[in-house]
Amino acid sequence: MDGLFIRSIEENIPLEMIYLADNQELSQRKLIVKEVHDEYIRAYCLLRKQMRTFKRENILSIMPESRKKQRYLH
Repeated sequence: MDGLFIRSIEENIPLEMIYLADNQELSQRKLIVKEVHDEYIRAYCLLRKQMRTFKRENILSIMPESRKKQRYLH
């Protein structure tokens, strides 16, 4: 997982994530990782169009975006 995070940071590659929120709701997000910490990541969420913090333990699935390669300037 850390390899994907680092690649997203270095190359501005969006990742698709399935996330379990604290209220037990599932959400699917597209994001570009900006910071990686032991307990959480900070990323630009392409859905909300703002920086968000995600707990690493609540990330259920993460993979490179499945659509064509496109670089974002965020």
